Amino acid sequence: MEVSKAKSWSTKQLIRLLCCQHMWNFHSHLSSCLRRLAVDAILMSEGIERKEQMTSWVADKKKVSAYAMDLQQIDNGVVIPPSGWRCCKCDKVDNLWLNLTDGMILCGRRNWDGSGGNNHAIEYYNETKYPLAVKLGTITADLEGADVFSYPEDESVEDPLLAQHLAFFGIDFSSLKKTEMTTAEKELDQNTNFDWNRIQESGQDVEPLFGPGYTGLVNLGNSCYLASTMQVVFSARSFCSRYYGKQSLRAAFQNAPADPTLDLNMQMTKLGHGLLSGRYSVPVQEADGVDNPTKPTSSYKQEGIPPRMFKAVIAANHPEFSSMRQQDALEFFLHLLDRVEHANARQSEFDPSRSFKFLIEERIACPSGRVAYNKRVDYILSLNIPLHEATNKEELMAFQKSKAEELKGSKIEDIVRPRVPLEACLASFSAPEEVQDFYSSALNAKTTAIKTAGFLTFPDYLVLHMRKFVMEEGWVPKKLDVYIDVPDTIDISHMRSKGLQPGEELLQESDDGERSSGSAEPLVNEDIVAQLVTMGFSNLHCRKAVINTSSSGVEEAMNWLLSHMDDPDIDDPISEGTNTSVNEAHVSTLISFGFEADLARKALKASGGDIEKATDWIFSHQDAAVATNMDASSSNPQDVMNQELPDGHGRYKLVAFISHMGTSTHCGHYVAHVLKEGRWVIFNDAKVGASVDPPRDMGYLYFFERIIE
Repeated sequence: MEVSKAKSWSTKQLIRLLCCQHMWNFHSHLSSCLRRLAVDAILMSEGIERKEQMTSWVADKKKVSAYAMDLQQIDNGVVIPPSGWRCCKCDKVDNLWLNLTDGMILCGRRNWDGSGGNNHAIEYYNETKYPLAVKLGTITADLEGADVFSYPEDESVEDPLLAQHLAFFGIDFSSLKKTEMTTAEKELDQNTNFDWNRIQESGQDVEPLFGPGYTGLVNLGNSCYLASTMQVVFSARSFCSRYYGKQSLRAAFQNAPADPTLDLNMQMTKLGHGLLSGRYSVPVQEADGVDNPTKPTSSYKQEGIPPRMFKAVIAANHPEFSSMRQQDALEFFLHLLDRVEHANARQSEFDPSRSFKFLIEERIACPSGRVAYNKRVDYILSLNIPLHEATNKEELMAFQKSKAEELKGSKIEDIVRPRVPLEACLASFSAPEEVQDFYSSALNAKTTAIKTAGFLTFPDYLVLHMRKFVMEEGWVPKKLDVYIDVPDTIDISHMRSKGLQPGEELLQESDDGERSSGSAEPLVNEDIVAQLVTMGFSNLHCRKAVINTSSSGVEEAMNWLLSHMDDPDIDDPISEGTNTSVNEAHVSTLISFGFEADLARKALKASGGDIEKATDWIFSHQDAAVATNMDASSSNPQDVMNQELPDGHGRYKLVAFISHMGTSTHCGHYVAHVLKEGRWVIFNDAKVGASVDPPRDMGYLYFFERIIE
């Protein structure tokens, strides 16, 4: 009995063991399947950057087809399977289009290189005149990305009844997955590949260069914005002299504070010596370590130097530059100059950033005949791109027509973009501009004034920023697809401001207490203050909130109050010079989006300096885009007047430019081209070579040096 019981117990254990094993195998198999499904979903999903690129590329919303609402569908018994599609007239299994009238599946158009389809879909339309077709493989559960094409309208369209039209042929779109690129995605890739190849000079026989001034910078992970900017900055004589010619590494180390690794001047000197000495710009030997004298120079490369310590110092405490994300080269350039200026504040005569600094004077004329002059310091001249001034309008029209007619896959070399002369961009800066709702102390009322701008000083180095990033209708950001024709030399002498002219009368302070911008206390909207006081806040706190939000509104002031109630100086009296300044780098970021400088500053003041909140503020105050609150009296801040900046004639030569690839300044890639020893040199991270075809018409930032006479 004991033996039988033991055997019975062992059998139960065995059964349990087998059950557990089966369950374990089942769960393992299930987990494996789920992991594979998760991996497949990740691989097939679109990234945020890709979605943003598509949104920017197709900023103009597709129109609803005139044939969609009344489309007649033929009940011929056709049922479309969820997969396994093939062209009805050939063996093509990709680039297939489903005709929404009778359910015929036919291949798309043939591209210039023989790829694509065999034109069976377009030929079928010519025979039947059935108007609409949808590309199989672009249909997903939300139908958002489905590529619907209208043959008679000759463009991609929107079909509001697409779900109904698909169900007619038995298609359950809720289970379909994206397997094909849409027409817009193909166009985007074609355009992007062209930019990357052209700007990086891919396919060109670029000769590698080595020696002093030809040292590359290792990409630390999305640090091309830093590399391209520093290559250009260290081509300027002022920076070369300050951090290389007149500054040894030993002297920089001795003059540094207790920890040289945290000193910007020390790290700038270290980087300058690394880039300019040529010590690290040497050809890399073959992998086997044996130098081959017969090996062509073009097959060598250099390792470059990794600017880790410099990046750590220049990006310290900065929420964006200290990250590993891509950044705007313009914003970094301004941040760099600001840090360099502060690092050399005790010896301003050695400050190399001064060579980029200049004074701008704005003249505002009101209908009273009186004028106001405002001055500001700047490092860059940000220029709008007037597309209506394109010099190749006929060529553009022909390209758009041919693109719409047939060859969606036109040769990349045949891409045509608007060509705008740089002179037209400079003229747009100097052109008179209307200022709506301008308060004139002479008229004691708001009116429309005329604003013009000019240079008070011409810098040693003039940096031109091309505003390629604009806001389309509906506040959709978009990068302008445009070429800028940039000459070797420019003369902007005519853009110098003449200042107050004989016979001109300045706008004066009004009798009822309207102040000029130099008065002791900032302007305050008393209505907003009164509303805030009724909510239980003190008058002092309310006035501070209104001042710091530029009288933007009750909600803005309320938000400022709630976020600053614990400030240690919240109860301090309001004094002259109350700080309402904004980060100029953030101003430039908003300018790069296409906003005016005055509007950008106002939005940042109203949003506590936060770029995202400032953008939201602009979107919700669209009237502010045409009505910025400007003072009618002359503004001559003492710190501006005391600036002793370089000045000279207005004739310049192009010495460098930074190009950007991608649909946003915060994605893509930056490359620098610098004129050295009479030839153009490309700096693409660690790669340095003699440029064969410098893409000077695709620049984002252009650097001009005053011509030495």
